[in-house]
Amino acid sequence: MIKSKFLLLAAIAITVLSSCGGNKRQLPTSNEYPVITIGAANAQMKTTYPAVLKGIQDVEIRPKLSGLITKLYVHEGETVRAGQVLFVIDNSVYQAAVRQAEAAVASAQSGISRAQSTVVQAQAALNSAQAQAATAQLTYNNSKNLYSNKVIGDYELQSAKNAYETAQASVNQARSGIQTAHSGVKQAQAALKQAQAGLASAKDNLSFCYVKSPTNGFVGSLPYKEGALVSPSSPMPVTTISDVSTMEVFFSMTEADVLALSRNDHGLSNAINNFPKVSLQLVDGSIYNHEGIIVKMSGMIDATTGTINVIAHFPNPEHLLKSGGSGKVVIAKNNNNALVIPQEATVQVQDKIFVYKVDDKGKVHYTEIQVNPDNDGVNYVVTSGLKIGDKIVSKGLTTLQDGKEIKALTPAQYDEALKKAARLGENQSSAGGFLKAMKGDDDKK
Repeated sequence: MIKSKFLLLAAIAITVLSSCGGNKRQLPTSNEYPVITIGAANAQMKTTYPAVLKGIQDVEIRPKLSGLITKLYVHEGETVRAGQVLFVIDNSVYQAAVRQAEAAVASAQSGISRAQSTVVQAQAALNSAQAQAATAQLTYNNSKNLYSNKVIGDYELQSAKNAYETAQASVNQARSGIQTAHSGVKQAQAALKQAQAGLASAKDNLSFCYVKSPTNGFVGSLPYKEGALVSPSSPMPVTTISDVSTMEVFFSMTEADVLALSRNDHGLSNAINNFPKVSLQLVDGSIYNHEGIIVKMSGMIDATTGTINVIAHFPNPEHLLKSGGSGKVVIAKNNNNALVIPQEATVQVQDKIFVYKVDDKGKVHYTEIQVNPDNDGVNYVVTSGLKIGDKIVSKGLTTLQDGKEIKALTPAQYDEALKKAARLGENQSSAGGFLKAMKGDDDKK
């Protein structure tokens, strides 16, 4: 009995509500749709480009000589400074070479000492020969006077002359000895220089056994372990040191984008200098907290892809970015006179986008439009198919058909009608709610 009374009441309530004519309700009917008018707006669109990250400097570490690794001083991912020893090559052979070179230097130095002693001896011999020659000359001159006065005969004069000539020959021989001694010094000095060069080379080879980092950075992979044989021609480097204080981010821009930049900024170099800072989207979707700058663009277009290679630099003080990583470069573009429409006001069929344009008589027309492929996921920037002042349906497109006549509401009016419909639905959950809805009491809430 109670159930039948409730059903009767519900039927009466529905009948009354239907007969109210909407004076209290103003719910959206089947031909009422929200309509917006197209106007110019400022839009900032963001374009993303796949990117690869590298340290500002990635240095492959290879030994300059062959040998076994006797000691590894670093681990993968470790921070190192310039000049720090990374690993050691077996140096026993090179230490022996240094000792031999040091002995050769010592021997060459002794040779110089001996050669210099020879010079001293030769100089003494020359001095003695010159003294003897002077004495022989005096004797010969006196003999000539005595011979003129017939004090001595031919034999004595000739003997004095012969002694003088012998003394002169001794002087010449002593002078030749000095030259020979000086040549010996030069040869000894040359031998010393050669020995010293050999020692320097041996020490260099020994120092090459201690492989050091050429720069500050992070240690990469270590494919060789202690005991492994390595050489300058090994297929893989012993490791790679990455300087990641600044990251080079490589990406490609379309030819059209680069042409637009070049025209707007009067040349590519000006475009690079005036290029706004760019952002980096990491693989987890987050935006890196430091902005980057464009530093270089390739002068050639890749014939295969039709793109131009671009390099941006990003600071990396926290060392969050790693060499070999990936991400997306985000470039913001401002459009001050854009035709912006919400994406929910469009219908996409395969790769084409349509809207329902409303004419002056309230009829809708299924119209194809072109939009900028770069969008924020909420709005489209229309490039063709619409103009300022055109009207389009903004919601409820699934129930529309081309040529249908509609009653246009503002988005605010449409939203308010939906809210009232929602409140009516809530009130219809009880008999008391029906009575209030009939009287319009819910409008007072």
